[in-house]
Amino acid sequence: MKFALAVAPLALLAFSAPVLSQGSPQDRSAPVAAAVEDRTPMPADTAWPGGTIDLSIDASDTRRGLYRVTQTIPLAPGTEAVTLLYPEWLPGNHAPRGPIALISDIRFLADGKPVAWRRDPLDVYAFHVPVPRGTQTLVARFVHTSPLASSEGRITMTQEMLNLQWEKMSLYPAGHYTRRIAVKPTVRFPAGWTAYTALDGKKITGDAVTWATTDYETLVDSPIFAGAHAKSWEIGQNVRLNVVADRPAQLALAPQNLQQFRDLVTEADALFGARHFDHYDFLLALTERMGGIGLEHHRSSENQYEPTSFTNWDAMDWDHNVVAHELVHSWNGKFRRPADLWTPDYRTPMQGSLLWLYEGQTQFWGWVLAARSGLQNKDTILGTIARSAAYYAEGQPGRAWRDVGDTTNDPVMAARKPHPYPSLERSEDYYTEGALTWLEADQIIRRGTEGARGLDDFARSFFGTPGGSSEGDWGQITYTFDDVVAALNGIYPYDWADFVTTRLLTPGQPAPLKGIEMAGYRLVWRDVPNPFDKGRMEHAKSLDLTYSLGFALDKEGDVTSALWDGPAFDAGIVKGARIVAVDGEAYTPDTLKAAITGAAGTKKPIELLVKRGTSFAIVPIAYHGGLRWPWLEAASSGEQPLDRLLAPRRAR
Repeated sequence: MKFALAVAPLALLAFSAPVLSQGSPQDRSAPVAAAVEDRTPMPADTAWPGGTIDLSIDASDTRRGLYRVTQTIPLAPGTEAVTLLYPEWLPGNHAPRGPIALISDIRFLADGKPVAWRRDPLDVYAFHVPVPRGTQTLVARFVHTSPLASSEGRITMTQEMLNLQWEKMSLYPAGHYTRRIAVKPTVRFPAGWTAYTALDGKKITGDAVTWATTDYETLVDSPIFAGAHAKSWEIGQNVRLNVVADRPAQLALAPQNLQQFRDLVTEADALFGARHFDHYDFLLALTERMGGIGLEHHRSSENQYEPTSFTNWDAMDWDHNVVAHELVHSWNGKFRRPADLWTPDYRTPMQGSLLWLYEGQTQFWGWVLAARSGLQNKDTILGTIARSAAYYAEGQPGRAWRDVGDTTNDPVMAARKPHPYPSLERSEDYYTEGALTWLEADQIIRRGTEGARGLDDFARSFFGTPGGSSEGDWGQITYTFDDVVAALNGIYPYDWADFVTTRLLTPGQPAPLKGIEMAGYRLVWRDVPNPFDKGRMEHAKSLDLTYSLGFALDKEGDVTSALWDGPAFDAGIVKGARIVAVDGEAYTPDTLKAAITGAAGTKKPIELLVKRGTSFAIVPIAYHGGLRWPWLEAASSGEQPLDRLLAPRRAR
């Protein structure tokens, strides 16, 4: 690739040239941009000619959080230089987030002798390594450091467990599709630890584990969870639930709750009708010490629950959805994936224009399968849907200027960092607004076919065995916007192109409540939180008052979000402020809730003592609407369409 900066003649920049004052750009020395050349070769669908790369990682230093990496790269005869790449555009992240700053002490040896290297001036993820002619092997040695504090990034190693993601601690040769690069992986773990991954051919020698030679793409798609406290269950034909925990007592999973994981697999099989994996591994960490995660892979998924999610199952019901969501991704996102999101390597930029299907429909099926399997209570799922619906109905003025489709750029633009005012700026709304839109699509199909068909049929035809693909095929089939529309029309003829364009690709649309209403429910407000909000707030000891005072507070009383144009915002209270007192009394959640209830129907403002930085101020808030949390309630008696959608399929 070559890049050049074109400079337009001044005469082309304006209708008439202005009079230039002394010292203007024309009078000053000015360089002219020269063409610069990208020396990194484009990927080709050819095999790495040197042969199998040996990747050895010592992950035993959990006290210091270090992964020591040695890669031995065989070279083809006549090789004089090698360009090695660190993965930048990471699958499932939809963005260039490879943490290259976390690898250090980088050294290269050609047949055992040190050689110099240079980082590419245009691409800091590329390393150019010249080698003497006749060199047979190039060895790369470096250290990947797990963040030790959350402010440094996601913690991947504690003294009890680790989450090894191969792309974070390996290099690969440029110029080849990653599926054409053969790798033989070995990892050394702390003594007595158990390791889980979807890789095949596991062999244990002392504290070292080796797997069969695989391709680099499959390696990256097969992360490891390992820990001192671990347990594994068979939960379906060739499907396992593999769990590591902070403490051994946290692994106690009651038989009836284990059955819900089994039912999740059964419901997914019933939905899609075919598997596109030969085996599947849920990798689940019960931890508050390692960073949280929910990340999809073709034959596995990385998941995190709070430490007491097994032992305090009912109270933690709100926390159980991630495994359902990530399982769906094996079909939607890994087997079928958007054409503009698929890339041949991890340097080619990804495009997320169809994430409203990739993530939006996965969010939808994650809700549905969690309810159908009992992994989450139906009331919790209704509360989750209510929370999403409320956000778009009352809590997001940003919908007036920004459509859902544009939020698919957020993984690149914002890198999932918090926004000052997410209600105005919007974030990755293709997840939940996408899910609510797919609920409407489901109801359109069911009404139009008098209940004979629904989005289940789309899932089976589009993600099951499309185009004659076979059971067990864990390759990849890409799709476009037109493919989605055609598949929907194959289930039920409708103007689906206009449906998607209007609801997801056009700003200023009505709140996405129509699917809920068509499904026999409505969004209502109550003075107590729904089961999802209740569980989430009780666990975090937080207080979400978004739909009353217009802010949410953490356990210290600090404002974690402020609704744009909400009562608190209008009074000047923003994120980072701390509520110290309420109507002259020290702040507690109960004190603030009582004040909101007491102000209902009056004209007296609620007076908050607010600390921001080193300043204190008494801030009156003129709000008299009482406590409000969103709920879904049936619009009439009897079973509703949404009830039927969430009902188990395995019993029918």
